[in-house]
Amino acid sequence: MSNPVARYGGQIIGDDDIRAVTEVLRSDWLTQGPMVSRFESAMAEYLGARYAVAVSSATAGLHLAALAARFCPGDEVITSPISFVASANCVAYAGARPVFADIELDTLCIDPEQVRARASAATKGVIVVHFAGHPCDMASISEFARERRLVVIEDAAHAVGSRYGVGGDSFRVGACAHSDMAVFSFHPVKQMTTGEGGLVTTDSAELFDRLSLLRSHGVTRAPAQMRRDGGPWYYEQHALGYNYRLTDFQCALGLSQLAKLDGFIDRRREIVAAYNAAFAGSDELITPCQRAGTEVSWHLYVLGFRTLDRRRVYESLRDRGLGVNMHYIPIHLQPYYRDTYGCAEGDLPRAEAYYNRSLTIPLHPALSDEDVARVVECVQATIAELGA
Repeated sequence: MSNPVARYGGQIIGDDDIRAVTEVLRSDWLTQGPMVSRFESAMAEYLGARYAVAVSSATAGLHLAALAARFCPGDEVITSPISFVASANCVAYAGARPVFADIELDTLCIDPEQVRARASAATKGVIVVHFAGHPCDMASISEFARERRLVVIEDAAHAVGSRYGVGGDSFRVGACAHSDMAVFSFHPVKQMTTGEGGLVTTDSAELFDRLSLLRSHGVTRAPAQMRRDGGPWYYEQHALGYNYRLTDFQCALGLSQLAKLDGFIDRRREIVAAYNAAFAGSDELITPCQRAGTEVSWHLYVLGFRTLDRRRVYESLRDRGLGVNMHYIPIHLQPYYRDTYGCAEGDLPRAEAYYNRSLTIPLHPALSDEDVARVVECVQATIAELGA
């Protein structure tokens, strides 16, 4: 990529973030200290959930959520094909079978009617993906889950700060008003960052206890949970857990970033509005959908192309210095899922059609108005050149 104009995503780290991290680095606690619970409490309050468990990544959070839901061999769990592979891998980690339901062509989120169509007697859960930050139809998903007594997990890696409406009320993604657990990512390209890192929210005390136990080797030191009094040094392992802890200095960065999150999201929305206005008159471009009653925090800005060859568009934009990307190759088309579960091309026509005609263009709060104008200019010049 020559003469770079803009990368597709990135973080903003300020002096306040650096001070927060270095303060912890000079303290007695680098990990398993007080900053973790402070970050969890602050995130739970922001999201509107009763409990939050900080973890080393969103992938770790999805794995723990699948285990806390007690998915096991013989179970099926329905999820979206348009996501990073972790959304389905977590089901396989638990020994269950991932089953893919097709997407809505406007929101690019999982279609509740397709979830119903793909359900079987073996279905034990649904993992929805709030793609690009747009909330899924949680009312419909929740209604179906209650009918079938299914566990609902929100893959909210794209959606911190998003909201959706149900029956005149507004809910934050992650409040778990219509789900059992929600999982967030704080990777640097997301709306806020802890470096690597993630979070699981829930309103269930039972799920919170299990998530907390599994996060740290399945080991507890809580006297109330012990099977015997073994002394002040004593601990017990109650489950086969993992080391999925988040450090104190990462949580310090997270707390500092959380204080600026709404500002980051406001800037993302400004950029989305500028893109939408610039591309509104194009017969070639398909701009992102935002349904009434939603507030989208916009992790990604995905452009669709009606007639142009996507690869030629990609190569032209990269040549112009634009950090374009693709989100995502449908998971069911990955060799592992073809070979292991018999998935095949043609299984999910909407997801495949979306993949064949879409690209992600730069969207992050560090983009200046001049950067945004240059991105628009590059896209428009490419469309004019390739459409001639």
